[in-house]
Amino acid sequence: MSDIHIDDFYKDSALVLSQLFAFFPRPNAVYVEDIAGADHTDDFGLHSQRHMACLGAMLWLAQAGYLHYADTIRQEAIDQAVLSHKGFTLLSSPCEDAASLALVAKLAPAADLPPSVIQERYSNINVMRTLVAQATSGDIRQFMTYLMNCSRNH
Repeated sequence: MSDIHIDDFYKDSALVLSQLFAFFPRPNAVYVEDIAGADHTDDFGLHSQRHMACLGAMLWLAQAGYLHYADTIRQEAIDQAVLSHKGFTLLSSPCEDAASLALVAKLAPAADLPPSVIQERYSNINVMRTLVAQATSGDIRQFMTYLMNCSRNH
């Protein structure tokens, strides 16, 4: 049985990295609500555990060296965030995870596409985007584990 909070962490991490890749190299604010969905504070103005877990994932990604940010915007966002060298090169690299590649080939067939487009489709960032959009949380977990293990070389 899967730990739901870990599945949320992997999906949140994928969405944060994907958003920063789309804006690279410009710094950008990343809002928790854009990643985890709308949050409703309690009677004391405290955020939900889900909201705080997403913010925690963003801060962890920074501590682990995948991104840099200038500051937090209260508990709502990280401000002036940008992928680090490690994060950018990792996401730009070709995916070498056979299980994820096979799943992406099944979910988004690449028939009759030029080789350059196929090569781009199988980069880590595009595999991650396809899995987040169309695969199960277990598939996302497996890919993000692979990706984080690969980051040791970046």
